[in-house]
Amino acid sequence: MIYLQLFLTFFQIGLFGFGGGYGMLSLIQNQTVYNHAWLTAPEFTNIVAISQMTPGPISINAATYCGYTAIHKAGMGEWASILGSATATCALVLPSFILMILICRVFMKYMNTPTVQNIMSGLRPAVVGLIAAAALLLMTPENFSSPAINPWNFWVSIAIFVATFVGTKFVKINPMKMISWAAFAGLMLLY
Repeated sequence: MIYLQLFLTFFQIGLFGFGGGYGMLSLIQNQTVYNHAWLTAPEFTNIVAISQMTPGPISINAATYCGYTAIHKAGMGEWASILGSATATCALVLPSFILMILICRVFMKYMNTPTVQNIMSGLRPAVVGLIAAAALLLMTPENFSSPAINPWNFWVSIAIFVATFVGTKFVKINPMKMISWAAFAGLMLLY
């Protein structure tokens, strides 16, 4: 039964997740943490961090890890967890695969019509909203601590966030270097 729930959940996320991987993160978190309680908020945060560091699209990596973790927490064993990973990953990719096959020729034919251009213009704000929602959902006390609980960790986390934003946006430092430096700074916070 949990495999069917995983499939349907990630199929819906794949069907309605416009804006790429970062746009899907808020949908994945809402479904896996709040609706189905397969993961806790800190577990989801860890999955997002691992998904960003591993090669491939973040949404597919997150689906893979979420599927594995959901089955593993259900106590079904290692091979069952691997099947859960495959189920969630395939379900997330399947809607895009089907839709691209169905509309590829039609879209290429009508791509420059005003109706299609208006639809695309209407989707852009939704994509920005989904990405902003993903960023805001990750700004939690689990990630940044809290000034009331641990002011040192909170302000260091904020400093790392600002330094990473400024470094990538304005100074144009390679994002891979910024990820490495931020990971190193995060490890220093543990000690």
